Amino acid sequence: MRGIAAAGAYVPRFRLTTDELAEAWGTSHASGIERKAVPAADEDALTMAVEAAERALSSDAVDRDDLTLAAVATTTTPAEEGELLPRLARALDLPRSVATATVGGHTAAGAEALSRALDAEGPALVVAADCPAGEPAEGDHPLGAGAAAFVVDDDAPATVTGTAWYTEETPGVRFRERGGEEVASLDVTTYQRNAIREAVTEAVSSLPVDPADADAASVHQPDGRFPYRATADLPVSNGAVAAGTVVDRIGDAGAATVPLGLLAALDADDTGSDEGDAESAGTSIAAFFGGGTAAAVAVGGGLAVEGIDDLEDGTTIDYASYLRERGYVVSGDVAGGGAHVSLPNWRRSLDQRYRLVAGVCPECGGVSFPPEGACQSCHSRIEFEEFEAPRTGTVRALTVIGQGGAPPEFAELQQRDGAYAVAIVELEAAAGRVRLPAQVTDADPADVDVGDEVRATVRRIYEQEGVPRYGVKFEPIESE
Repeated sequence: MRGIAAAGAYVPRFRLTTDELAEAWGTSHASGIERKAVPAADEDALTMAVEAAERALSSDAVDRDDLTLAAVATTTTPAEEGELLPRLARALDLPRSVATATVGGHTAAGAEALSRALDAEGPALVVAADCPAGEPAEGDHPLGAGAAAFVVDDDAPATVTGTAWYTEETPGVRFRERGGEEVASLDVTTYQRNAIREAVTEAVSSLPVDPADADAASVHQPDGRFPYRATADLPVSNGAVAAGTVVDRIGDAGAATVPLGLLAALDADDTGSDEGDAESAGTSIAAFFGGGTAAAVAVGGGLAVEGIDDLEDGTTIDYASYLRERGYVVSGDVAGGGAHVSLPNWRRSLDQRYRLVAGVCPECGGVSFPPEGACQSCHSRIEFEEFEAPRTGTVRALTVIGQGGAPPEFAELQQRDGAYAVAIVELEAAAGRVRLPAQVTDADPADVDVGDEVRATVRRIYEQEGVPRYGVKFEPIESE
């Protein structure tokens, strides 16, 4: 039987409290949510997917070269047309032969992606990543962000013991108009509650396990109260629902909310065992809903989930900062042309931008980054021996780009996120030292110093010719 062999979670560091929302608007349309996760100006569904997937793949459970399928679930692709998965596969250095599947258009997309992985032959990667947006005065209030990643394989510590589906037309419950970016609904509360409750009840009741035996249940959770209402006709305890509810801490993360709740339930540290033994975990249920489809998944056992602490961590921001980070009050209009890097040239440098691929000169042993042209040490025109530099390093030089000082291509980022730091980062590899310039993210520039340890993370760099461009930035490593 197949199951979850490894898992990773990622939630953006910024948090907005509902008290802050209520103070700004006089009310909060986010029942049962204490705070929600806010993606930074350089984060989107792709960058969160990369981070969660890297954490899942850091386990020894699978070699990424053995993956046969990569499936992504999201309702917020960076571009309305154009695949997210080829970029994800390149950033993760997955095999070029890996089969891909992108599932979107509804919040139950994670169940469909997981189902495809369960049906696949060999190890498969599933990622659910989302950052929905809505009308700031109302629809946006409960919406958060996050990503969950699963490695699915045979003989896994968390075994999927059953799946079930139920579909019924439920127009108007939650939708985005064609070409639109904002989540909407008809706000017919009784109709919505009944439609979702009936669908969830049918799906969960069709599982080959007794819902009364579930130790945890991650149920469709657009707000903090809904999971309890959705299971009103099921013999699932309130304690089980609480164990799988994460929306109260991160907001409604669209297609990623239920998968993150499932990971919180499966995390070996929460199984009740003093040693965090995955085998001691009981039964967990995930109940998805979206687009008129309900899906239920039963999982037995548990495992350690890298990054699950992100659910509790975070940096609180005020409402004005929230509006800027999300781009609600930023025009993005910039004077001047800025630097132009053609798409062919950008594509040629992807291995360096994503995976920090450097090269060793066979003549003198010098290290060059990027590994092209003449050797930076002896100036010989040679074929470099390529290697991946470490993803952690040290800041060797630093400057801060103040307000109004950013090159045009970075001006929108600065409008949304304020002044930012640019560093020369040194990476100590076995083949030699690699030094490169890079932006520093997830930090107040005033708190970054020469000598600080930093870690590479894939983020949005800028958009040019309508195409988002991504690459490595560095984030400070918090001292223990």
